[in-house]
Amino acid sequence: MNRRAHERIPANIEVKFFCGNTFYTGNVVNISENGLFINAQMAFPFDSKFELLIPSSEGVLKVPVMVTRMVKSGSYYDGMGVQLLEQPKNYLQYVQHLRSAVTSI
Repeated sequence: MNRRAHERIPANIEVKFFCGNTFYTGNVVNISENGLFINAQMAFPFDSKFELLIPSSEGVLKVPVMVTRMVKSGSYYDGMGVQLLEQPKNYLQYVQHLRSAVTSI
């Protein structure tokens, strides 16, 4: 049985995000209408909220997210699952475009 409300789409998208005054980068490896999984050299604590900056052909999408999952490889955290706090229309269009590109391959 599938627990997800929306199927994840494989991705390879470099994103940026800020926590306090510190700038971070990561790589989105899968994405859906409700969330993303980000490989990064760090992970924020559960329930941390921040704005994710996603590059798109129309500019940068600013998406508010909250950490819902952390993944540890060996002795350090290298990934985190995030849930969208809002679903901006331009983000939903972006995901639909990715979904169309994947299904047409």
